[in-house]
Amino acid sequence: MKRVAVVAAATTLVAATLVTPTQARQLDLASETKTEYVVLYKEGATHARQAVEAAGGTVVKENTAVGLATVTTTNAGFAAAARDSAEIEGVVHNRPIGSVPESARASAGVRRAIEARAVEKEGHGAAATTGRGRPAPGAEPLAELQWDMKQIHATADGAHRHQQGSKEVLVGVLDTGVDGSHPDIAPNFNAALSRNFTVDIPVDADGNEVDGPCEAEPDRSCDDPADVDENDHGTHVASSIAAPINRLGIAGVAPKVSIVNLRVGQDSGYFFLQPSVDALTYAGDHGIDVVNMSYYIDPWLFNCTDNPADSAADRAEQATIVKAAQRALDYAHRRGVTLVAAAGNQAADYTKDYTDTASPNFASEPGETPRERTVPPSCVSMPAEGQHVISVSSLGVSKRKSYFSSFGDRYVDVSAPGGDVYDTADNTRDVTRATLSAYPESLARARGELNADGTPNVDHVVRDCAGGVCGYYQYLQGTSMASPRAAGVAALIVSRFGHHDRRHGGKTLAPAIVETALKASATRTACPNPPAFTYTRHLPNGTTVTATHVCEGGPLRNGFYGSGIVDALRAVR
Repeated sequence: MKRVAVVAAATTLVAATLVTPTQARQLDLASETKTEYVVLYKEGATHARQAVEAAGGTVVKENTAVGLATVTTTNAGFAAAARDSAEIEGVVHNRPIGSVPESARASAGVRRAIEARAVEKEGHGAAATTGRGRPAPGAEPLAELQWDMKQIHATADGAHRHQQGSKEVLVGVLDTGVDGSHPDIAPNFNAALSRNFTVDIPVDADGNEVDGPCEAEPDRSCDDPADVDENDHGTHVASSIAAPINRLGIAGVAPKVSIVNLRVGQDSGYFFLQPSVDALTYAGDHGIDVVNMSYYIDPWLFNCTDNPADSAADRAEQATIVKAAQRALDYAHRRGVTLVAAAGNQAADYTKDYTDTASPNFASEPGETPRERTVPPSCVSMPAEGQHVISVSSLGVSKRKSYFSSFGDRYVDVSAPGGDVYDTADNTRDVTRATLSAYPESLARARGELNADGTPNVDHVVRDCAGGVCGYYQYLQGTSMASPRAAGVAALIVSRFGHHDRRHGGKTLAPAIVETALKASATRTACPNPPAFTYTRHLPNGTTVTATHVCEGGPLRNGFYGSGIVDALRAVR
């Protein structure tokens, strides 16, 4: 149910029962101060719902597979009361509930989305442009712009000559949504299984706009359909995995597998706990073979359980996020889901102390803002550092680790092309060194990136048309882009070596076997020599930035490349 509708319904009830104006105002205030929590039950708990109700909460959503519930309450002491219960493992303060103010200020949520995508969007603007080139026989029209697919041999004369994937193999995209109508996604889009696990959040606790007004038709609902992407991130990821070979635009790594949109990200780019848990258990229950997770669970970039820089309440909240997310990952893994995640865009060595300035990044309580704190390696970023998760670092066109990609020996499992716009001969920016994938036309138009005739007016957007149908594509870079390329190779492995799934039909292959095959077929790549690699970037504003990252480990496994660069051709042969 739409949250703002709850307020409207309460006001209607006031009028029907003829309460006084003062009573009506008090009811409105109660609605305005209603707060939402995510509550993790203790494993084996049998009376957790009763414990929630006893603490003054109302369960509005419950995931019984993991023991996680979304709870609303007007009781300011709910969290403390719930934590005292023997049935409750932990409580996470989620968000306030209310309607959109008449004039919302520029929001922390929107700013966060821009900052989080700054790496992915950095290629936008002035750039060196190149011709499309003549595609090889059997290749898609924009194939010559897909240097990333050439790097992993996911091409017409490479892996696609032997294995293009099976429609029976399902790849779940846990992201901001997927534009199921995009002509280079639609043929492989499984609308029947796709779900949206999010609800649009109009404002944060300080009244700042987050996702903006709810506007899903026909009733301006906060629940978007499961075939739209109002952010663009998820659509790029989905087509990287499975854009079909249809003589339009590009081809994905596995151009015949099925894409299932399991939306867990807000329009603004936030990814919260309950949607992530719900999507993972759904994947386990519905025969999804591979999922891609190009995000971290908000509001904590790193979750610490014993960091003295955090309050006791914050430590308890972070511990709850880790426990709940891991339960969901375990559940999906046990049911045959191969879990693939982006390593992160912080350019951080996850095996060393790190200064986190981004957490907590969402105002679930008034005045809550990010603060600087030092986090040790014992703190974990979820889901990338979760058990059973294949963590993927990003590479540029030269196969160097991307300047933004996080890394770490025994953290990174494999590497894949995700772009690096400064991986050029003179260290100046070239947008074509990012990766090209599908872009919702509606967003390109809304952002003023198209001329009246539909042609792009910016260098980072490309159009391709065939038979009167046009598709739009954009260049993005990030570990978010590397992860789906590894997920695509995993989908090819399931397609090639999988067996009949007796529970759900289609194909299946144990995640441990998929991971072993993915790593075994990867191209072993040693650390740079010397291992301390210095990146130089000449920014468009005239400044020069340098940074040195140290690669640890040997040729068989190291902190930049993990077990190597994924290879689609070797994986299927």
